[in-house]
Amino acid sequence: MGRQMTLGVVVGNRGFFPSHLATSGRQEMIAALEVAGIRPVVLSPEETAHGAVETYEDAKKCAALFKQHAHEIDGIIITLPNFGEERGLADTLRLANLQVPVLIQATPDHAGKMGIAFRRDSFCGKMSICNNLKQYGIPYSLTRLHTEAPDSLEFKADLEWFSAVCRIVRGFRNLRIGAIGARPTAFNTVRYSEKLLERSGITVETLDLSEVMGRIEKSRDNDDAVQAKLAAIKKYIPIGETPEAALMKMAKLGAVIDGWMAASELTVSAVQCWTSIEEYLGIVPCTVMSMMSEQLIPSACEVDILGTVSMYALTLSSETPSALLDWNNNYGDNPDKAVCFHCSNLPKHFFKQGVKMDYQLIIAGTVGKENTHGTLDGTVKAGAMSFARFSTDDFNGRITGYCGEGRFTDDPLNTFGGAGVVEIPHMQKLLRYICENGFEHHVAASFATVADPVFEAASRYLGWTMHRHE
Repeated sequence: MGRQMTLGVVVGNRGFFPSHLATSGRQEMIAALEVAGIRPVVLSPEETAHGAVETYEDAKKCAALFKQHAHEIDGIIITLPNFGEERGLADTLRLANLQVPVLIQATPDHAGKMGIAFRRDSFCGKMSICNNLKQYGIPYSLTRLHTEAPDSLEFKADLEWFSAVCRIVRGFRNLRIGAIGARPTAFNTVRYSEKLLERSGITVETLDLSEVMGRIEKSRDNDDAVQAKLAAIKKYIPIGETPEAALMKMAKLGAVIDGWMAASELTVSAVQCWTSIEEYLGIVPCTVMSMMSEQLIPSACEVDILGTVSMYALTLSSETPSALLDWNNNYGDNPDKAVCFHCSNLPKHFFKQGVKMDYQLIIAGTVGKENTHGTLDGTVKAGAMSFARFSTDDFNGRITGYCGEGRFTDDPLNTFGGAGVVEIPHMQKLLRYICENGFEHHVAASFATVADPVFEAASRYLGWTMHRHE
């Protein structure tokens, strides 16, 4: 994230249709991408006629260009300013073999320009290229309207959606996740299959808590990494009455995790957040995890690896922080509202004003208040939200998931930790789906409207079995 989106562009053309439309269509698509801040990779008019693809020779040239930029290209747009040559377009994708999302756009005809000089027939041509891509076994995405002009508001919205799809697919390619500590004994819920994740190109690297504790013990208070992390913690949120000794432990924990993740080339993490760290280190890791999630490096509680994957999908699609929450309580007698809660390591992006560092009330009674400093306490702000959850279905050998949208409300809530009231249309149907299909009680959320790209990326390009809640 933070890098410029790059899309390969394949301009369709069929010779007995007006070829000048290929010239103008190519220019219109390039302009639309550049307005959106997207870098196009496209043939020039010097390389092929009109910079379009029609013949097999054209397809080879376009595929070669895409291969030269393979590490940069996030997705491909096939644009049809006229009917387009279906074989050349499909051959381009087969020869390039980039394994990236593909969006098919067709420019609409004008009712007053249906003569031979301006007639496009891209409405029809779009069906032909889709038919060919199905034959070739190449997955593709469609604009919401069958035909959309490159400079239209509809295509602008679809381009934003497609960019989010591309970010998820690219972000999950060769994703490496850090699992810090073992699954808490009481949480059978977060069991998962590493093998199914590996089949999707996602690797899990483990780090035993004994190694974490040992590295912390060897670190010194005046180490540069420790002092930098201590300063970052104090700047992050008000520390309240948190003892300086607890802050130093948090800094050392954060420095150890940062160092291990960098050395192991890991992107996201999940942590055994209780109760070993509290009993043997004397803090909760919530603030350290919150800071990672705030920096768009999701970190999930209770070694919930699929929770981290769910968070990362939302983070990639929205380019904003995501959190892992419990579907935790009903809210009065409103069937479409519930309390989402964690105790908490939510990124500060989620909170209203007034969030502060505190101690963890739930397990303080077990390990003592003095061993539970470092949690974030505050109320989740109001706003549109998306939610997502992935899970490994070990019995059927597949990864499954669900996603949808709702909103966090301003409803009053008198509790502790990080909590907010969420309202989701037809929530009882969603809860029944979760329970009937054995999904976990953890769900990822973000302040964005991005369920559609999450669904598209996971179902169409990752091959996961998805449910879109409506």
